[in-house]
Amino acid sequence: MQKSLSAFALTFAVSGFILFSASIGMAADVDGGAEQLRQFVRNSKTAEGDFVQQQLRAPKANEPQDKGLKVVRQTQGHFAFARPGRFVWDTQKPFEQKLIADGKQLILWDKDLNQATFRPAGQALAATPAAILFGEASLDQHFDLIDGEERMGMKWVALAPKKDPKAKGGNELPYTKISIGMANGLPKALELIDGLGSVVLVTLDKIQLNVNLPVNRFNFTPPAGAEVLRLN
Repeated sequence: MQKSLSAFALTFAVSGFILFSASIGMAADVDGGAEQLRQFVRNSKTAEGDFVQQQLRAPKANEPQDKGLKVVRQTQGHFAFARPGRFVWDTQKPFEQKLIADGKQLILWDKDLNQATFRPAGQALAATPAAILFGEASLDQHFDLIDGEERMGMKWVALAPKKDPKAKGGNELPYTKISIGMANGLPKALELIDGLGSVVLVTLDKIQLNVNLPVNRFNFTPPAGAEVLRLN
């Protein structure tokens, strides 16, 4: 089985780029997290930095109940993005895997499996929070932004996806809650909760804003001998 990480990496990466698309430090003087996020989305062009991704769950019945959520999977690495439509989500530990969007396609490269999977970026990302990065419309056209509580030293903003009456079956995301944590004018965390109560937490560090990123940073050619899968 492919580490069961392909979906894990894809979920984190496309969702995490809500934060990256919102990364420009000119809203520190704005009190509301929702308005800060709006300003970030309007003004961010590029960013890179480090990430830690955690999948969390509540303790089971036979486990101590006072320990809070338990980390069941963790990865870490480096990210870079250029708006619109290009990013690299480079997982470095505990193993090497890359998720790359070049503006037209989404590529998952697994070094251990020597396998590259290609799929159309639009189809893979259209129904995810990454639409904030890849769309040119305002954030408020896709989400209702709701100022939330302050915790973990951050001001949290809830994102409620708006319904698209033209979409078949609606445009519902696989999460019951999407939240972004803001601190000192920067997005620092993304929290996703699904219908089963599983929690995905992405934290960012060492963010550099509006840096010069060459276009070939987002190119990927599978090495000779690699297995290549192309999904429509």
